[in-house]
Amino acid sequence: MIEKAPDAYRTISEVAADLDLPQHVLRFWETRFGQIKPLKRAGGRRYYRPDDVALLCGIRELLYGRGYTIRGVQKILREQGVRRVQEIG
Repeated sequence: MIEKAPDAYRTISEVAADLDLPQHVLRFWETRFGQIKPLKRAGGRRYYRPDDVALLCGIRELLYGRGYTIRGVQKILREQGVRRVQEIG
């Protein structure tokens, strides 16, 4: 597989593989975290920007690494912002 540039857009399958998560979890998180906004192309294909991937990494760390609930992560996003969660990731 060809290695992508760090600033390249990634498909849902690439992001899911990088984060070791099923694709349906990423789609579910999009419904719970309005801050995740991948580009959607024809046929509904998702393309994640590097910022989206960083945010997903942070959310994954908070949920699985630190034991936060979805509501807890939503609160952190509201109060501390997207940048803070990206830094956690």
